[in-house]
This record gives sequence, structure tokens and C-alpha cells, in this order.
Amino acid sequence: MRLGGDDARGEAELLLAHVLGRTRAWLFAWPEHAVGAEQTSAFERLVEARRAGAPVAYLLGRRGFWSFDLAVSPAVLIPRPETELLVELALERIPSDEASALADLGTGSGAIALALAHERPHANVVATDASAAALAVAFANAQRLGIGNVRFVHGDWYAPLGTARFALVASNPPYIAADDPHLARGDLRHEPLSALASGHDGLDAIRAIVADAPAHLLPRGWLLVEHGWEQGAAVRALFVGRGLDDVQSVRDVAGHERVTLGCLPA
Repeated sequence: MRLGGDDARGEAELLLAHVLGRTRAWLFAWPEHAVGAEQTSAFERLVEARRAGAPVAYLLGRRGFWSFDLAVSPAVLIPRPETELLVELALERIPSDEASALADLGTGSGAIALALAHERPHANVVATDASAAALAVAFANAQRLGIGNVRFVHGDWYAPLGTARFALVASNPPYIAADDPHLARGDLRHEPLSALASGHDGLDAIRAIVADAPAHLLPRGWLLVEHGWEQGAAVRALFVGRGLDDVQSVRDVAGHERVTLGCLPA
């Protein structure tokens, strides 16, 4: 039973280490370790699930993000390395020694909210999600990591925030077009569609987030949104159209425009 793909060996090692309750480094250090029948059977079930397309992160029940491992399940989007750029840009705009009110819209596993709360312990972070199942995953991550300055609330985007205003609002919303063929391929087939697709051009969620941003930002408060690599110009136009200043799109390590940000005028 073999896995396919460019990273087949690495994936197999991760799955075996998971079954054994060890690390990949341990596998290399103890190559002579005998694997028991039950462990072999469990490993084969995971390999078969991976061959059927199940994402490795869901099979392991975790994915590394920022400086910690996050629990993940099919209820949440699998955190991507690209989203760490949004966290980095947000941290540049949050004082490290002052109390700040921050919001993460559509938090999923809690990746953005927990990274910001961890790095800015004086901040008060509120994270929203329309999925109760996703919020349960995020809350469990906060509890396990011992991060107490974040609060999770159920609702769509700004809806559960009332009239609260924030120094910074961040979001990694769905931004794939609903008819994009990639949604039927690879890991995307198994992730929640509501966290991936958003209207005919992928911008419906971003439109909603940008439209209501002025009502929820403090003067000189920042909005940061992750988006698709070809959507930078369209997202900048939305930001400018809502009167945000200092609008720019920042490229990821692959050279693609990945995060657009802007601030509310004073």
C-alpha cells in the first residue's frame, strides 16, 4: 500500500509517527523499532484514507501554525503558511505594551486570533465564526494552549460584535469563486465549502467585511484581509471605495499579492 504525490514519503512518515505517538525524528533515530500488529493496522487505515484524498492534517488532527500546533477537524479550514503573513502584518500595527481591542472574523480553528493573542498578551481579542462546530475547535485550542485573552462568539462576521470598535480587524475569509474547479480537487474537496467559496467571483465575503468595516474600526484602526493571488486590485478598490486610507496589498513569499490592508481616517 503506497501513497502517491511528491511528498508521499513525508506523509507516510507523519502518519506512522502519529500512530506510534512519536516524532518523525524519532523514526530516523530508531529505524529498527518493531511496529506491532495493531499499530500496523492503524497505519494502513490512515494510508488508505489518505489515498482516498483525506487531508493529512485531518488524519493527524492537527496542523502547525505560527509557533504552536492547532487541533483541526473537518469543521475548520486547514491553516496555511500564507496566513502567517497576515499575522505578521497585524503585529506590526499592534503595540506590544498597550491594551488593544482586536477582532478576527471567521476564525475557524482560531489560528489568527490565537497567534495575535499569544504575541500581544495585553490585547483583548474577540473572534467570530458562523459555525458553532468551528468555534468549538477554536475554543479547545485556546484552552489547550492556555491563551486566555481571546473570546469566541457565534455569528456571521461583525454580527455578534454589536457596536464595538477595534484597533484592528483581521480576516481570512472564503475567497474562491463558487464554480472554481479546484474546489473538487485535492484537499479542498474535504474542507468546509463555506470557508472556501464566496460567490461567483469569490469576493462576496470580502465585500461584506469591507462594507461594514468603518462602523467597527477606531480612528486609525486597521483592516487586514487575506485574499486570492489575483484579487489584489479588486480588493484594493473595495477598500478605497469605503474610504480607507493607506491601502496596499502585500505579497507572500511566492510573490503573489496575498493580504490587503488599510486604515480608517482619523
